[in-house]
Amino acid sequence: MSMEMSNINGGNGTKASHDKRELLCLLKLIKKYQLKSTEELLCQEANVSSADLSEISESDVQQVLGAALGLGDDSRERKHVPSTASQDHKPSAVTEANAAEALAKFIGDDSFDAQHYEQAYKELRTFVEDSLDIYKHELSMVLYPILVQIYFKILASGLRERAKDFIEKYKCDLDGYYIEGLFNLLLLSKPEELLENDLVAAMEQDKFVIRMSRDSHSLFKRHIQDRRQEVVADIVSKYLHFDTYEGMARNKLQCVATAGSHIGEAKRQDNKMRVYYGLLKEVDFQTLTTPAPAPEEEDDDPDAPDRPKKKKPKKDPLLSKKSKSDPNAPSIDRIPLPELKDSDKLLKLKALREASKRLALSKDQLPSAVFYTVLNSHQGVTCAEISDDSTMLACGFGDSSVRIWSLTPAKLRALKDADALRELDKESADINVRMLDDRSGEVTRSFLGHTGPVYRCAFAPEMNLLLSCSEDSTIRLWSLLTWSCVVTYRGHVYPVWDVRFAPHGYYFVSCSYDKTARLWATDSNQALRVFVGHLSDVDCVQFHPNSNYVATGSSDRTVRLWDNMTGQSVRLMTGHKGSVSSLAFSACGRYLASGSVDHNIIIWDLSSGALVTTLLRHTSTVTTITFSRDGTVLAAAGLDNNLTLWDFHKVTEDYISNHITVSHHQDENDEDVYLMRTFPSKNSPFVTLHFTRRNLLMCVGLFKS
Repeated sequence: MSMEMSNINGGNGTKASHDKRELLCLLKLIKKYQLKSTEELLCQEANVSSADLSEISESDVQQVLGAALGLGDDSRERKHVPSTASQDHKPSAVTEANAAEALAKFIGDDSFDAQHYEQAYKELRTFVEDSLDIYKHELSMVLYPILVQIYFKILASGLRERAKDFIEKYKCDLDGYYIEGLFNLLLLSKPEELLENDLVAAMEQDKFVIRMSRDSHSLFKRHIQDRRQEVVADIVSKYLHFDTYEGMARNKLQCVATAGSHIGEAKRQDNKMRVYYGLLKEVDFQTLTTPAPAPEEEDDDPDAPDRPKKKKPKKDPLLSKKSKSDPNAPSIDRIPLPELKDSDKLLKLKALREASKRLALSKDQLPSAVFYTVLNSHQGVTCAEISDDSTMLACGFGDSSVRIWSLTPAKLRALKDADALRELDKESADINVRMLDDRSGEVTRSFLGHTGPVYRCAFAPEMNLLLSCSEDSTIRLWSLLTWSCVVTYRGHVYPVWDVRFAPHGYYFVSCSYDKTARLWATDSNQALRVFVGHLSDVDCVQFHPNSNYVATGSSDRTVRLWDNMTGQSVRLMTGHKGSVSSLAFSACGRYLASGSVDHNIIIWDLSSGALVTTLLRHTSTVTTITFSRDGTVLAAAGLDNNLTLWDFHKVTEDYISNHITVSHHQDENDEDVYLMRTFPSKNSPFVTLHFTRRNLLMCVGLFKS
């Protein structure tokens, strides 16, 4: 690298001058994103001073970036290069040429005839309508992707009004969940806007998948060959993938159940990898609580013949139960987990004792619920989170602040100063309590540091750290002992929507508008894994109970499961008809529940990636989902001001005994079979739900007058 830099600085030719200008632009960009160590190293290697950087303007940086990336790249890369009014004429000419070249691929033929394409679609539509009922529903699945691709071609040729009329004429044939996507497409006013549309990029990057029986597929191919529809055949070969199977064709309910995403349905191959969904073996607490045995004394001591024999200490029956090893669980060392400190073991022991007093929930024994309503919030509550021990509530606000409340009589205390800490006896049993200053106790505390709305907060399992993510593209780690920011994590380039701690601590995961999710460790400022595969922004994320997997929900209407060890997608689940807004794993780790903007809750089986059932009751976005601590009740709530409780034990029983099938799960007459109770609030949409260790349900909402 140093040799290359010396050539740049030593040459006197035009190329050397051009290379140096590009280098200075790169340094300017590095400085903008505050990568100080990289900037210093590169300046030293290239022998560049700060005076040289001052000669480079923002327009120069954008010009160099525009030339390097070009408009032929995909839409995600183009978003990094905002257009500026100060660009000169030459880059604009290059941009227009690249745009024209990129648009040409949509048309595909110099002698493009819109009438020819419209006639081909009309014949295809007639063929589907005249098909036998047994095949009609599967064959109708090809209409949407072909309609959209023909629309792209007509719009790319500059015939905007004709393209709009084409959509308006035939959209009534499609299912309702496609209408939102078509409405967004109708907003495109120029051919160049095709290059920056998420749906266009999705269909370019991944073929639209249609699951179809072999008989239905044969009928479709025969129609194309008999009618010599080269137009449709070309679209099918470029943009469609048929996942065929042997057996009878699916009915309407079965087709609709797994349709709706930007890429069609998930291929069976996407869900073939094994998932270790079992739980890790719990720590043996008996050794921690049992005192060390005293040295044995002889019973026949001549000096004390009448001394009573010492009794052996009784074992706590709660702790003597050893957890069985789950055959579906990953090995304990599959991913490196932090070693538990004695203080962490004591916290787990406390949680175990509290869980022993847990209320068993059922249809006849519903949980008690308490609702916390946030009033008079100036900028509005954007998120809320309750700690695992149910003692603290954290809320994020639109004014970029984070606020913590104590939910118990105990106040929020800070550490004593350094001199006072040195005087403490480190061997004392209550050292953790002695470290805190009683005089500093407050009912509520605030964190300030973000420069945009805070979208999610997350407590660490040890309850001494808090994560928050924001529109400012950063994640901050806050100490709940010093009440200050410890680390700022930078990596995402767009707003970060969600962040979650691993159940075993140390790791956390985030997701963003940049279409990625990232796995982090608290002691590293670089992401350990970057999960790439979603075709739109990733809206929500959740850790599996065994910390080996991460689930993500996206605006591309899919749910994915990622392996933290390999970084690969091991499950792809389709069925939602809107952006996925919330996720929750069952207590056993086998099932995943997802809520969506489409008002539905879907239960997935992670062992196979199969859709278990869809729960229909809400009338607006489902914003939060959680399982009871014993895994028998699923609680869900949303913007419709309703809290619903579902009998999850009955759902799994029916699924395992094969009483639930894909064709049965959406029968509207049975929508109340699993519903236990609905609790409405007056004017307070639900922000979060939380079950305490004793199965008390805690809710947080924002009052809207």
